[in-house]
Amino acid sequence: MSTLRNNVRLIGRVGNNPETKTFDNGTKVSLSLATSDFYYNDKKEKIETTQWHNIVAWGKTAELIQKYVEKGKEIAVEGKLTYRTYEDKEGVKRSITEIVINEVLFF
Repeated sequence: MSTLRNNVRLIGRVGNNPETKTFDNGTKVSLSLATSDFYYNDKKEKIETTQWHNIVAWGKTAELIQKYVEKGKEIAVEGKLTYRTYEDKEGVKRSITEIVINEVLFF
């Protein structure tokens, strides 16, 4: 059951070219991922919704994304949901939800 704790799996399309940053502890890649779903309303009209997710990868996974992923590509990711806070340039405290991935699958 421990593999079910804080485990996120998504399949979607990359919303922007991955952004790479190098730190003392390794390379970080961040990107946005769009997942879509649809349903039919009472009038039998198809309604589509899109959710955007902030994705972060480190290490070998980051290197693979750097090499093979670009805007519009469909990928599957698996990782964990994280929350963090930071101060922006104006000193305003902000919070962000990210999915830190440990596996990526290319279609």
